[in-house]
Amino acid sequence: MSRCFADVLPEWPLEDVEAGLASATSGDVLRALETAQAGGRLEARDYMALLSPVASPYLEDMARLAREVTLRQFGRAVQLFTPLYLANYCTNQCVYCGFNTKNHIHRSMLTMDEVEAEGKAIAATGLRNILLLTGDAPKLTGPDYIAEAARRLRPYFPSIGIEVYSMTEDEYRMLVEAGVDSFTMFQETYNEGLYARLHPAGPKRDFRFRLNAPDRAAAAGMRCVNVGALLGLDQWRRDAFYTGLHADWIQRAYPGVEVAVSAPRMRPHEGSFNDIHPASERDLVQYIQALRLYLPSAGITLSTRERPFLRDRLIGLGITKISAGVSTAVGGHVHAENGEEHDTAQFEIADDRNVDQMMAAIAAQGYQPVFKAWEPLDETYACGQSA
Repeated sequence: MSRCFADVLPEWPLEDVEAGLASATSGDVLRALETAQAGGRLEARDYMALLSPVASPYLEDMARLAREVTLRQFGRAVQLFTPLYLANYCTNQCVYCGFNTKNHIHRSMLTMDEVEAEGKAIAATGLRNILLLTGDAPKLTGPDYIAEAARRLRPYFPSIGIEVYSMTEDEYRMLVEAGVDSFTMFQETYNEGLYARLHPAGPKRDFRFRLNAPDRAAAAGMRCVNVGALLGLDQWRRDAFYTGLHADWIQRAYPGVEVAVSAPRMRPHEGSFNDIHPASERDLVQYIQALRLYLPSAGITLSTRERPFLRDRLIGLGITKISAGVSTAVGGHVHAENGEEHDTAQFEIADDRNVDQMMAAIAAQGYQPVFKAWEPLDETYACGQSA
């Protein structure tokens, strides 16, 4: 691989981004809004202005434009998905994560029969889009394990994504061949110095290897690549700015790849981590609206980390994909179906609505819930052909 995002990041030093956010003026914000209104493409400095503190009084104007852009690009469709946790074994010591190897939680991993049972439980709700997750323990849940899980699940789901540890391009290519079509990777924070402190031990400590994972996934043939930062680890405006740059880089470098962004905020979890830089709900709204105006054709995903009221209101302001019927525990869907206790969840969710309730909420906002927006070319997928 030649040039990648790790080569671009140094062009925007932290101190320069901080200074740019602090020095943005109302005139900069108004010029960015005028460009968006006229259908022009915003530059990185325009995006920075929309993220800046001085843009706060213009949230209603941003919301109006974000709604218009979203309708023009995506119509009234909102895709539904849910995560499927394969395992919670982990060798990392990420200080903000419930799966931290030092946390004394019950560890487990699904057998392939249990993977299929979990998939059947999810498919029974109507969902056709899943996201596979594991901790970072390649000796137990290596690429071969994830690939086999994807093959077992493919008859039930036309779209299978992964949100796992960083892999090589060849490993991503193997997963694509197994039926995985989308990739999610949270850089967590783009502040390299802070990143090292947040990841004191484990393979995830390699900042650059993780940073370049979306490039490798795109080069390996992933249909969709989704990036994001975990808001609350560093100053949210900085990480929001870098996330937008990262998504823009992927769009430009891999024009055939669908690009999406997630905007998760910190949630309570097993263990303790108190060095949080809060991002309020208002901050999150500003971020999502600025992102929609900067990257009109990028998908934006919102998880159950946010409370129902906020998720419902953001559907019309840039969000194109939303989770439903979520469990962040290993085998959580089957356990819930059987009324059983489940393993320790990765984090607490704020919106526990099931699929039917989430569909009703989307419809109440005047939008259409979509189960399936992608059809694989092979004949492996068999369930719900008429969905």
